[in-house]
Amino acid sequence: MNTTTYSIDRFEVRKDTLLWGLLLLNSELLLVFAYLLLSPNTITGLTPVVVPFVWINLGLWAIVRTDVPPAGQRRRRIGVAVAVAYFGLLTYFGGMWGLGHPEMPSSLRLELFSLPPGWAPALLANTPYLRLSVLSYQVVGYLALAYLVYATVLDAAGSAVTGVVGLLSCVSCSWPILAGVVTGLVGGSTAVAAAVYDQSYLLSTVVFSVTVGLLYWRPGFR
Repeated sequence: MNTTTYSIDRFEVRKDTLLWGLLLLNSELLLVFAYLLLSPNTITGLTPVVVPFVWINLGLWAIVRTDVPPAGQRRRRIGVAVAVAYFGLLTYFGGMWGLGHPEMPSSLRLELFSLPPGWAPALLANTPYLRLSVLSYQVVGYLALAYLVYATVLDAAGSAVTGVVGLLSCVSCSWPILAGVVTGLVGGSTAVAAAVYDQSYLLSTVVFSVTVGLLYWRPGFR
């Protein structure tokens, strides 16, 4: 009798994945060493080095390993709409864009070498109406989450409407958004806000990693 409930092969280490992963890690180490040797800036601690590559590597792994299930045209349109909306919310509460600061002068900068690898390339801009802080690791990470959400909608049992309702009730899907909201609410000059700010990168990385794992595994959908 077959008692297998979950697809174990989704967690097997494939030789091609391992090879490309090692090549990626090697390239990232070379970029970090080159930055340390050539940049006048100093990196203090491991967080600025490790955090962006955790987002990038885990996000790329999830995109490569996630198989989009077959679905009709209508469900695919709904999946795209949900994923785009989710990406918009993630990037907003993640600080990638928002309302501009009219009291500050308008600016537009493309940072290529002043920030550590993984943070750069970065696009920083401010206008009276729009503010941008687009960092490379966040772009890859949030695109990966949106892609996983798209696959989750298509993978949901029953009608497309049922899939969307199930997605909206998914606690793990909302963790990154809730983390951004909480960080914003406690913002200010309080000791709590300072503590949250100091640990925000590590906390957001933990939330991101857990969310990727749950959306990739999708317990309850299979």
